[in-house]
Amino acid sequence: MTQIVTLSFFRFAGPLARIWAFVMMGGARLPLARTKHIGFWKLCGSGTGEGFTPVPNTAVYAILATWPDAPTAQRQTQTGIFARYINRATENWTVFLQPQTSRGAWSGQSPFEPAQTAASGPLAALTRATIKPGILTRFWGRVPNISKMIGQDPNVAFKIGIGEVPMLHQVTFSIWPSEQAMAQFARTGPHADAIRAVRDEGWFREELYARFAVHSDRGTWNGTSPLAKLQEAA
Repeated sequence: MTQIVTLSFFRFAGPLARIWAFVMMGGARLPLARTKHIGFWKLCGSGTGEGFTPVPNTAVYAILATWPDAPTAQRQTQTGIFARYINRATENWTVFLQPQTSRGAWSGQSPFEPAQTAASGPLAALTRATIKPGILTRFWGRVPNISKMIGQDPNVAFKIGIGEVPMLHQVTFSIWPSEQAMAQFARTGPHADAIRAVRDEGWFREELYARFAVHSDRGTWNGTSPLAKLQEAA
C-alpha cells in the first residue's frame, strides 16, 4: 500500500462559524485521534492574505492527515469530524498527495512515507519549521519578499502559509507544474537568501521538508479547483 497524505482547507464566514472553528483547534483533537485508520495528523490555522504573515486569519483553517491508501483517505475525509467541518464551512478543498521525498522531523516524528517509485507530473512542496524565538523578527522580516515573489510566479498553482502555533510553528505549502518550476523558485531571489540564512544562522529548532506527487483533489477553493490551473497549462 502507498501512503496518502491529505491537506484539507476550510473557509468559514460569519462570527459564529469562525468562533466554532477557533474552538475546534482544541475540540477536534480527540475526534481526530479516534478517527479510524488515521495516522499522523495536525490542526492548523492560517495567516492573512495568502497565509504568509504572522497575523492570524480567523476564516481559514486546515487539517493535515496521513492514511494507508487512497480509498481510505477519500472515505474518511468525508465522515466524522471532517464532515462536521465541511457542514460548517462555506467552502472546502482537499488535496490528496503521495509522498516522494521527506527529510527532517515534525513534532519528533517522521510522518511521511515516500513511495518506492518516483512519479511524474505536478508536485507539491511542504516545509514545516519550529522557529527559535530569538530570531522571530529576522524570520518574519524576510517573509513579505518571499510572499510577493511566490505570488507573482506564474507557475505556482496554489500557495498558503499555515501553522499550529502563530509565529512559532510555520508550514508553507505550494503546488507546482513540475520539479523544474519548483526548483527555479526555490534557488533564486529572497527564498534562496532565506535558505542560506537558515543554514548559516540556525533559525530552526526543528524542520521538515517534503515533496509529494499530486494524486487528486475534491472540492473548490475561491470557486474552483486549484488543480485546474495545472490542467490549463498542460
